Amino acid sequence: MERYAELKEAVEKLELVDAHAHNIVDLDSTFPFLRCFSEAEGEALSYVPHSLSFKRSLRDIAKLYGCETSLHAIETHRRSSGLQSISIKCFEAAKIGAILIDDGIEFDKMHDVEWHRNYSPVVCRVLRIEHLAEKILDKELPNGSEWTLDMFTETFMTKLKSVADRVVALKSIAAYRSGLEIDTHVNKKDAEEGLIETLSAGKPIRIQNKHLIDYIFTCSLEVALKFNLPMQIHTGFGDKDLDLRLSNPLHLRTVLEDKRFARSCIVLLHASYPFSKEASYLASVYPQVYVDFGLAVPKLSVHGMISSVKGLLELAPIKKVMFSTDGYAFPETFYLAVEAAEDIFKKNAIRLYKIDGIIDLFDSKNAVSNDLVMTFQKDIVFIRIIWVDTSGQHRCRVVPIKRFYDVVKKNGVGLTSASMAMSSTSDGPSNGTNLTAVGEIRLMPDLSRKWMLPWAQKEEMVLADMHVKPGQAWEYCPREALRRITKILKDEFNLEMNAGFENEFYLLRNVLRGGREEWVPFDSTPYCSTSAFDSASPLFQEVYFALQSLDIPVEQLHAESGKGQFEIALGHRVCTDAADNLIFAREAIRAVARKHGLLATFVPKYSLDDIGSGSHVHISLWENGKNVFMGSKQSSLHGMSVVGEEFMAGVLSHLPSILAFTAPLPNSYDRIQPDTWSGAYLCWGKENREAPLRTACPPGVSDGLVSNFEIKSFDGCANPHLGLASIVAAGIDGLRRHLRLPEPVETNPSSLSESIERLPKELSESVEALEKDEVMKNLIGENLLKAVIGVRKAEIDYYSKNKDAFKQLIHQY
Repeated sequence: MERYAELKEAVEKLELVDAHAHNIVDLDSTFPFLRCFSEAEGEALSYVPHSLSFKRSLRDIAKLYGCETSLHAIETHRRSSGLQSISIKCFEAAKIGAILIDDGIEFDKMHDVEWHRNYSPVVCRVLRIEHLAEKILDKELPNGSEWTLDMFTETFMTKLKSVADRVVALKSIAAYRSGLEIDTHVNKKDAEEGLIETLSAGKPIRIQNKHLIDYIFTCSLEVALKFNLPMQIHTGFGDKDLDLRLSNPLHLRTVLEDKRFARSCIVLLHASYPFSKEASYLASVYPQVYVDFGLAVPKLSVHGMISSVKGLLELAPIKKVMFSTDGYAFPETFYLAVEAAEDIFKKNAIRLYKIDGIIDLFDSKNAVSNDLVMTFQKDIVFIRIIWVDTSGQHRCRVVPIKRFYDVVKKNGVGLTSASMAMSSTSDGPSNGTNLTAVGEIRLMPDLSRKWMLPWAQKEEMVLADMHVKPGQAWEYCPREALRRITKILKDEFNLEMNAGFENEFYLLRNVLRGGREEWVPFDSTPYCSTSAFDSASPLFQEVYFALQSLDIPVEQLHAESGKGQFEIALGHRVCTDAADNLIFAREAIRAVARKHGLLATFVPKYSLDDIGSGSHVHISLWENGKNVFMGSKQSSLHGMSVVGEEFMAGVLSHLPSILAFTAPLPNSYDRIQPDTWSGAYLCWGKENREAPLRTACPPGVSDGLVSNFEIKSFDGCANPHLGLASIVAAGIDGLRRHLRLPEPVETNPSSLSESIERLPKELSESVEALEKDEVMKNLIGENLLKAVIGVRKAEIDYYSKNKDAFKQLIHQY
């Protein structure tokens, strides 16, 4: 055995991360102690003492307690020593440094999560999604009303999001109820019928209907993805409630192949026994799949444990295999399960569940409160709380890490109400906005949009919502406006709008001419120049890796037509995420350029003598994970569906007023000129780059069909949330009124200028159109609209009097 001595020594020195466990019960609980050794219940418990695992476990516990090797002797020792004493002994012997507790299984007289902190320095919570759903449905609705699927979904998602920043993982026991063949495209009608069936069975609620379970799982996975939380899934063996045939993890193929959830980390619990080799295979071929061999150790015989763990390790990368005790009810279950090596015990779980900062602090004996410890990751010093105002400027408040988690995370930071009335020319409130220096709001960090700064050490950034007080959204908040309008699109039409942005910008370098500082183009190369990209490649590699770390997909990069002008095209996302990603992308591009001694500017027309920069956005409509903007070969006018045409027709109808959001500065209209590929006329076309709306047929789409449409009149000074909100609002109007598109323009529209209406030539014309637009007023909100119009009029007034002032915009956008 000498060859194992080094491994044994390493194991004995480890402090473990127990990645999946449950609550401990009091000594006088009715939960039988025999359950410490088996998943059996009722009469089947009488056979437990005749199993090999029982005999081995009994011997190990007796040795730990120093008592006779018998069940009676151990139970006597437990009662005489007390729960505190045996808990200390078991946890110290097991060297458990962190426990992740699923408290969704209820035992008689069980202790809460906080109680376990007496025995482990780090205790975190895992949220069982089915338990949360059942607790919600158990509650009576006011006025005797009945649950509907929409009411349940809103309540469930709100509750889940409210606790998502206080848990380290979600967990599903779908295997126990309806099996792992989960349909992530479950029909809402089927889910509604499942809800009715569940409610009709009476209380306490127990959800067993497959459609409803699949629906809850899919909703939860969306939240897990948004908050960057792993999803633990019970697989393989368990108690007799489970149909073992349906707990084979291979049934999860639909989930694993769903591109929406390709970045969701999935943890297969319990070694998937007896399907360990299947779990190992999945971990080897799917980057998002991890395996955990809790429960198999120690519930199986020695041969069974070795066989199960060996099966997991045959294909699964070592760095994707983790350990947990699946300890429950009794401290002894935690002790018995300790049997693995360092990567499995500790490092992999620390990485996946993001608790490295917690472990580091406790390893160094740092006496910091546990709430704060949960957040002290990677030596963060500052957190930037970012918002984008009405004028499209990125702004931030910066708070030290301790202040953030002690106060700001819960209560936000104060901000003047005038913040949404500021223009690009003044940090004071603009006239006509109804916002003044009187009044304060709260900037509330959205922890699902918090990231490490890839370009700066020891800092994080987080996007903020604007609240009147914590929990109450402010009607002027751009992110809330987009969420509210997209909810209307979802509720009325079951549609989601996806958006993908093409960011055009100039790279400028600083030179001295005649003793004066000037910003001049990075180079003078033409469109798609290889030499231009050669020169900028180191910068773009850094930008690309920064965007990757922020989970922002990049589709392509190239040099544009202007001197020193480039473009980065981002992948499409649901529009609320796309708007957030655009903010982060702008931040990354500007910051990395600054590191390279350059200035990146998104100003629409930084030089009146060169090509303008846009932030073209590609729009598509999705229903249940399917692009429904695209038509079918059988019956498709212009290659798009009926809903696609109606939505796009609404956008075309409201485009003059949309420009007040998407082209927000007088300088924006210097860009939107005929014959400059910026879309100057009120029309649309098929792959017509001179039209402001262009239907697109990217590679892979069948001939004659289109997958999205592009809006060219969106630039880098626009608040992305307000811009997309105006597009969704216009699309909703098109759907409600069943608008139809006119015939497409198949040539340069400037050659048809006598028969085609010109889009607004100045910001004042867009503002005038917006003031008359009742649809925008009703959907976006009258007060927010007043603020937008007031700021736009302030821009018009200032730049009309200061003709060269636009030259300073490169420092703001």
